[in-house]
Amino acid sequence: MNQMLSGAIAVSSLLAGLFFLRFWRSSGDRFFLYFALSFALEGLNRIALGVLVDASESNPLFYSVRVVAYGLIVVAIWQKNRRRP
Repeated sequence: MNQMLSGAIAVSSLLAGLFFLRFWRSSGDRFFLYFALSFALEGLNRIALGVLVDASESNPLFYSVRVVAYGLIVVAIWQKNRRRP
């Protein structure tokens, strides 16, 4: 059951990444690009967790990928809300 739910999360993350990529291509706004990259990283991270035999979410490698993905979201929101001259 855990592998099935992990696969569903991976597919959902990749689909969300494609959704934001479509908006980035039409608008050219980096906000959507950062979100697309973040969701793609999260999806690939989930796939790696499901494929590798001894993979654990507490492994620093998988955890750091997730930190980078969430960091991209924070950077996207910060850049969107900062004041421009």
